[in-house]
Amino acid sequence: FKTCPGRVLCKLPCSGEKEVDLAVQSAKAAFKVWSQMSGMERSRVMLEAARIIREQREEIATMETINNGKSIFEARVDIDISWQCLEYYAGLAGSLAGEHIQLPGGSFGYTRREPLGVCVGIGAWNYPFQIACWKAGPALACGNAMVFKPSPFTPISVVRLAEIFTEAGVPKGLFNVVQGGATTGQFLCHHPDVAKISFTGSVPTGTKIMEMAAKGIKPVTLELGGKSPLIIFSDCSLDNAVNGALMANFLTQGEVCCNGTRVFVERKILDTFTKEVVKRTQKIKIGDPLLEDTRMGALINRPHLNRVQGFIKQAKEQGAEVLCGGDLYVPDDPKLKNGYYMRPCVLGNCKDDMTCVKEEIFGPVMSILPFDTEEEVLERANDTKYGLAGGVFTRDIQKAHRVVAALKAGMCFINNYNVSPVELPFGGYKSSGFGRENGRAAIEYYSQLKTVCVEMGDVESVF
Repeated sequence: FKTCPGRVLCKLPCSGEKEVDLAVQSAKAAFKVWSQMSGMERSRVMLEAARIIREQREEIATMETINNGKSIFEARVDIDISWQCLEYYAGLAGSLAGEHIQLPGGSFGYTRREPLGVCVGIGAWNYPFQIACWKAGPALACGNAMVFKPSPFTPISVVRLAEIFTEAGVPKGLFNVVQGGATTGQFLCHHPDVAKISFTGSVPTGTKIMEMAAKGIKPVTLELGGKSPLIIFSDCSLDNAVNGALMANFLTQGEVCCNGTRVFVERKILDTFTKEVVKRTQKIKIGDPLLEDTRMGALINRPHLNRVQGFIKQAKEQGAEVLCGGDLYVPDDPKLKNGYYMRPCVLGNCKDDMTCVKEEIFGPVMSILPFDTEEEVLERANDTKYGLAGGVFTRDIQKAHRVVAALKAGMCFINNYNVSPVELPFGGYKSSGFGRENGRAAIEYYSQLKTVCVEMGDVESVF
């Protein structure tokens, strides 16, 4: 592999109905073996997969950078989170259990937590390898098999994950990868032997997946888009709040679903905060994502770059002020001249009804909005169809907890942002989806509960 911005890396055939069926049937056969193994046996295999990923961290991170365009610095973090995810669920695999309930007369009941069967994972292009691990970790720990479809824009690194699972000793076919776009996804969602679908991506696609799953009464986990609020109070640590705003807007070129792109700043520190954010944003090093000092790589493709640029153009037309960035960036290195680069953008003079404030841009564009009171900012922060995340920066810990309790969002941050430890559940409210990934909560979405009632005496008949 080498960096080839704007050029074709490889070509993969799309999986048709026949290939999808083969993948599902293969996974179904592997499920029969895997689901009968003890939790400890599954744990050992998953720990081995985590070890291989950890050992090959640099190689996989490089592959992910080329696959996606993000900086190697960020890709390494993604790979670390990936093996940590597998380690975490390996630790839970041996502890999955039901409960015993004592009933009158010596009778009793108990529950069994059982796997679902063949689960489908459909990933996004911003965190290809990490999302696959987030879905595979709890699925495999619970005894399921998985067929995974990565985004057609980032098809490469998940294939390596499948190879790693095989090397670690999972039954052949337990984690299968199919390639393709919407049509391949439809074959997966409609397949009668698929028990569950987990999707990460846009709201429109999530809606379609939910409709398809409904026809087969299949449970779904949907991790969709967001337009999350980041609330900066005047009593914050200013430097930390600036760091948080940068983390909330410019990771992975701004292509992060839970980014805090509506930055509400208390009016008394608006000018100071804005000046510092602009200064720091202008210093972000853009360029070859494989270089150690690069902090922002290229956007995913030309159509998406054009879409982000369109949002900035529209923002200016609606009265927003471009305080910095927003223009195309052409690196000095001639081999990067066809890359999809742009300078990170900060927009001022924003209003709540502007398109740039209401719609998910999914690029490196921050909108700054002033506010005066806590009551006012909470009403404005919650005035959105989305509810994935939200953040608050303040030294007043009572206010911090009061604000996050009032935010209608599934993932909230206090004095930090975009920190997603695998131990904590991740997921949204409202149009941002439902179900949870990570944490113990994910176990609920990759298993089903069976209740058994045992009578120790004679049946009391009413007949």
